[in-house]
Order: sequence, then C-alpha cells, then structure tokens
Amino acid sequence: MARLLRPDGLAVIEVPYVRDLIDGLQFDTIYHEHFSYFSLTALEPIWASAGLVLADVERIAIHGGSLRLLVVPAGRGTASPRVAALLAEEARWGALDPACCAGFAGRVAALGAELRELLVELKGQGKRIAGYGASAKGSVLLNHFGIGHELIDFVVDRAPAKQGRLIPGTRIPILPPQALMERMPDYLLLLVRNIAAEILAQQRDYRDAGGRIVIPLPQIEIL
Repeated sequence: MARLLRPDGLAVIEVPYVRDLIDGLQFDTIYHEHFSYFSLTALEPIWASAGLVLADVERIAIHGGSLRLLVVPAGRGTASPRVAALLAEEARWGALDPACCAGFAGRVAALGAELRELLVELKGQGKRIAGYGASAKGSVLLNHFGIGHELIDFVVDRAPAKQGRLIPGTRIPILPPQALMERMPDYLLLLVRNIAAEILAQQRDYRDAGGRIVIPLPQIEIL
C-alpha cells in the first residue's frame, strides 16, 4: 500500500475484529474464508513501519463485528481521536495479555456440551427439531459439536441451490422454508444467528403457531 498510494491517497481496509470473535464466542465464523482476526493493537504498529499512518478506525457490524481502517501516507496529519480511544479500550480488555483468549476453546466446548444436552433432552421428550440456515457457520457449529441427523430432522434454507442437498458431514437434509409450516417442528435451531432479527421477523407465522426458536450463541437462548 505504501508503494501504491499517491501522497494524497487513502486506503480503506476492513478486517474481522478479534475482540468481537472472543467476547461473542463466534467460533463458527472460523473457516476457510475467515482465518485471520485482528485487534487494532496488533495492526497499528504495522502502518508506522511502512511509512503509513492509521488516520481513523470504525467498528462495524459486518461478519459479526469488524474494523474499518483508514490508512494514509505519513505526513498527512494525525490520527483521529477514535484510534487512541480504541487502543486504550483494547488495553483495558487485555489485547496484549494471552489470557484474554486462553479460555476461548474451553468456553466453546462447554457451550457445545450444553447445546447437545438440550437437544438430546428435547429428542427424548419426543420433540421434533429443525434448523434454519444451511450456512458455512451452521456447518461449522453442527460438525464441531457432533450434531447430526439423529438430533436435527432437517434444515431449511431460502437458497434454491441448497435445497434437496445435505449439510456437509451431518447427512441432515436441506428443505425450502415452507417445510417449517408444513412439518411444524417443535423447535428451530438458528444456524445463522448473525441475521437473527431478520429470521425472527420472517418466521412470525411459525412462532405464532407455537414454534420455538433456539439461538445457540453466545449463550443458549430459547424464544
């Protein structure tokens, strides 16, 4: 970027934010497209070493929480107060302390055990369980927690290209959304919790008919 930018140039970069990943227990976002998660503390020194200045930073909601960074050649002014404020916030959070992420795997494992226990208990009561969203996130969650067709009867998804296929590694069939009202499962596991508000609005008829929705992250919630 230092080579490419003109003296009056501006680079705009978006990266997934590691703090949102850890605080929100968003392990399901980690897959082949999303291997790198950054803090501003980690990124800020990189610009200075290349003769660039981090002019501004903004926290945005995309991908469960990201940073939008504005980078300019050195000599084009000073950084926005938001840069110093976020660096100070990250210092309080513990961005330089390995302990801030040391318990992440354990928290994920505990959540998986709790979710499996809930689903097994519901199945034991004769309840029917479906899932919403044949997403990469959903595939990661189901496979990592060992949840398959023995617990989830089917998953619905609006994408026609996915319907009639199976969730990878689980053998769970993917059906169109109308299957919810046709088959009326007792519980619906939300596998695209990053757009939970949209799905809840979309499935008002299912909820009005008595269907209950399980949101798995960052803690299990039944609506």
